[in-house]
Amino acid sequence: MLLLKVHSSTLLWISIIIIFLTSCSQKSSLPAGDIDNGGLFLPVKFEAVVVVDSIGRARHMAVNKNGDIYVKLTNAKQDSGIVALRDLGSDGKVDSIAYFGDYKAEKGYGPTEMRIYNGYIYFSTKDAIYRYKLTPNKLVPESKIEVVLTYGIYTSHIGKTLAFDDDGHMYVNFGSLTNNCQIDDRTPESPGQYPCPEFAKHAGIWKFDANKLNQSQDDGVRYATGLRDGIAMDWNHATNSLFVVEHGRDQLHQHWPSLYSEWENAMLPSEEFFEVKEGMNGGWPYYYYDQLQNKKVVSPEYRGVDLSEVDVPENPIIGFPGHWAPNDLFFYTGNQFPDRYKNGAFIAFHGSGYRAPYPQSGFIVGFVPFKNGVPSGDWEIFADGFAGKDTIVSSSDAAHRPMGLAMGPDGSLYVTESVNGKIWRILYKGEKEGFGTDQLAKMEKRKMLTHIKTPDKIKDNLAIGMANEGQKIYNTYCISCHQADGNGDGNRYPPLVESDWVTGDKKRLIKVILEGLEGPISVNGKSFNDMMPKMDFLSDEDIAKVLTYIRMNFNENAGAVQEKEVARLRDRLLDGQDKK
Repeated sequence: MLLLKVHSSTLLWISIIIIFLTSCSQKSSLPAGDIDNGGLFLPVKFEAVVVVDSIGRARHMAVNKNGDIYVKLTNAKQDSGIVALRDLGSDGKVDSIAYFGDYKAEKGYGPTEMRIYNGYIYFSTKDAIYRYKLTPNKLVPESKIEVVLTYGIYTSHIGKTLAFDDDGHMYVNFGSLTNNCQIDDRTPESPGQYPCPEFAKHAGIWKFDANKLNQSQDDGVRYATGLRDGIAMDWNHATNSLFVVEHGRDQLHQHWPSLYSEWENAMLPSEEFFEVKEGMNGGWPYYYYDQLQNKKVVSPEYRGVDLSEVDVPENPIIGFPGHWAPNDLFFYTGNQFPDRYKNGAFIAFHGSGYRAPYPQSGFIVGFVPFKNGVPSGDWEIFADGFAGKDTIVSSSDAAHRPMGLAMGPDGSLYVTESVNGKIWRILYKGEKEGFGTDQLAKMEKRKMLTHIKTPDKIKDNLAIGMANEGQKIYNTYCISCHQADGNGDGNRYPPLVESDWVTGDKKRLIKVILEGLEGPISVNGKSFNDMMPKMDFLSDEDIAKVLTYIRMNFNENAGAVQEKEVARLRDRLLDGQDKK
């Protein structure tokens, strides 16, 4: 037998050469990114290629070990709510598309989650969780559909997101039935129910046997409670624990205008990022996290209620800005990206819808670096540009809204969006060594953009500009009767200043513009009896502007009127509704 002695320095050089050749091979096999990165802004040396576009309103997805992509849709195509995608070439673009799904797929029943686990593709709908056994080398599974779990149908927070641990368990999010467990849901100043009756079946996470079929919710165990809607959920295999980013409650100003300003309504409460251990209590609905004060506070519905018997709520590991709508969470386990991304958390923020009169915010993929199982730095912007514009007045103005995250077998990160059904594949082409602060600097600067930054209370209040435009309309149609100062003439025409007709129910105020008003009314204790002509010839936008001007210029603490509020009531009146 011939024994060769190899010097340790030689072994070191051999190892370096192997790593170098492997790295070069990986980079050369990656497709080229699109010239404009598909409209995305990314850290230095990252690229993006649009894999497919307009497949239908996409939600979450899963990527198989051979690179096939499976996406759940909220709108069914070809009597199916799942689309399977395959790239047959090397350009990163999808060449083969197939829709499938032998389950109830009409509107409202489309999948709300998708995961690949133990050779099966699992997906949830409004009323059940199903799975298919994946068929080797086949794009569409040839197996029969199996029912894993069934549960009741309800309309609020229906998304049943899934996660799987390493011991055969499946975790399912059951969102709350209400905004904040009020006696009258989403009703101004309605107190909260105590104790909240939803915890029996909702507002928490349940653990099930991932391999058992035909289960009901009673077959599972409640794993965590006090979570309003833990849509963004993933199992962290490095820490062997579950993590969730939940959606915080809405409408603090609309329901409690004496306690919260419109600015506070835009900012609060935080979207909370938890490590979820068994038995955890997130605090909903009794508490929420105020990221401005860095502490849990009692919800307005429960001020004055003795909460001494409520478990102490868990503090989040990070409190993100309010209403950003975290819709997916993924812990990166690949090797393509620089080492700082290893075991870190990517979060898809779908974007807000409850920040008016301030700009809507979010619409990004964020990243939280982890070290030794805990965040090792502040949250970062990993991918931006989805919305296509900076100042977003309404969430419907966004061209794309990030939704789902998944990793390919080569470590690429895939991102879906829910408006048209576009999917991006994000790649890294640079050197992994030395990647750090300098490469992230331009992304850090993006935190100052309007759709991401903390809004200025005055400068970023879109209603102020709206009110300025409304003054022109007021001077054209209203000033002759109600006068420039809004005090009326003291005889025939009532004042707009401190009038509950102006500061009260917005629907009643809008109806006055659309239908006019005739007959005796009382304003500030004085009777008026003249005719207010209808002005339904004004557009929805112009009515919103003039009423915003009247409410904000002549009265304190009266918020803006939104164009969609006018449009909604106009449609109802035309349909013969809201006639009272």
